[in-house]
Amino acid sequence: MTAQSQFRIRPAKAVRGGVTVPGDKSISHRALLLGGIAEGRTEIRGFLESEDCLATLRAMQALGVTIARPTNREVVVQGVGLDGLKEFQKPLDMGNAGTAMRLFTGLLAGQPFDSTLIGDSSLMKRPMERVATPLRQMGARIDTDSGRPPVRIHVAPRLRAIDYAMPVASAQVKSAIVLAGLYADGVTSVNEPAVTRDHTERMLRSFGASVEVSGRTVVLPGGQKLRGCALDVPGDFSSAAFFIVAACLAADGTFTIRNVGMNPTRTGLLDILRSMGAVIRVTNPRASGSEPIADLEIERADLRGIRVPPESVPLAIDEFPVLFIAAACADGETVVTGAEELRVKESDRIAVMAKGLETLGVAVEVLHDGMRIQGRPQLGAGKIDSRGDHRIAMAFAVASVRASDTLEITDVANVATSFPGFEATARAAGLDVTLVQNAA
Repeated sequence: MTAQSQFRIRPAKAVRGGVTVPGDKSISHRALLLGGIAEGRTEIRGFLESEDCLATLRAMQALGVTIARPTNREVVVQGVGLDGLKEFQKPLDMGNAGTAMRLFTGLLAGQPFDSTLIGDSSLMKRPMERVATPLRQMGARIDTDSGRPPVRIHVAPRLRAIDYAMPVASAQVKSAIVLAGLYADGVTSVNEPAVTRDHTERMLRSFGASVEVSGRTVVLPGGQKLRGCALDVPGDFSSAAFFIVAACLAADGTFTIRNVGMNPTRTGLLDILRSMGAVIRVTNPRASGSEPIADLEIERADLRGIRVPPESVPLAIDEFPVLFIAAACADGETVVTGAEELRVKESDRIAVMAKGLETLGVAVEVLHDGMRIQGRPQLGAGKIDSRGDHRIAMAFAVASVRASDTLEITDVANVATSFPGFEATARAAGLDVTLVQNAA
């Protein structure tokens, strides 16, 4: 018998005031990796102390990078240079971090030593051939277990640059190719079918690398040296998304979320919600190094169902669990297509969200690449299995603002992978969230 974490959430009448969300997970991962292979010292402020990012930190330390943590949100990396990583005899454990596993696959593909990447039970089921395939075209020697971890990376001759057209839009795959491109002879080019988050490209420039971006094509000459720098990590937009939707549904007055990363490749949710009638203002825009940040002011609004434009999907892919909650509370029908990527996240987010919404009395039709949702003014109540998926657990916590009675959300331990302290932040906003342990 093992203990399983659970949220017990009573209906909230309103959310009020404001919150500040933790640092961006995607940026924190990349800062550690690039800082580790840069020359000199990199200072990271606003680091996300989540389980996913700590897995990346421990892996870089295992590879010979010295990393200090003056405070929980500050990290100092003493880079070893492009060719300074050292072999680690044991498998590198990525925990629940799919981003880390795919980025490390790219980083390690050109190293003069063997590596093995593993993860928790959820990560060991996730597809890895989409990143291994283009890296093999660069000359990497990579094995997977029927397309899934463990990922075994073997010593290979010097990588060669490729011109790769990605069949599916994925920032993780793009970043893995770009990282491998640093170790390749020639100029690597990656063309994506739709725009995805560009944190890697922006951050490489902060480290002094030459990266050209033209439309949906990224071009990187190999062999470039990186220089250590100072980086400020903004608040994670994906974490802010839960409170954006909660405020759209139940704000008492103006609800403010401060210091949010506003990278335009991440903020597709704002456009979708505005199309549904949301009242969201972007205030105090400013820069945090290479990343734009701002404050968000949100008011309660009567949302209406829409057909989500396919071009918006890659720009909001991590936010769809909570967007489905917004759609469930909107007037009319919302249709999402082109989101098959949701099938291969920490869970099958289409199937798991549909089952949870049905528990709350919402009529849904599951599509192979999305969902059709019939909104209703009030949601029901009951027990929802998050299937260990942090974003699904937090999305259904937001549903409590329209629930008729108590919600029980099971298997929520992985919320700490992206949003440590979520319960306290949610309670500060007005949600009645209690974390409990039940014997499983």
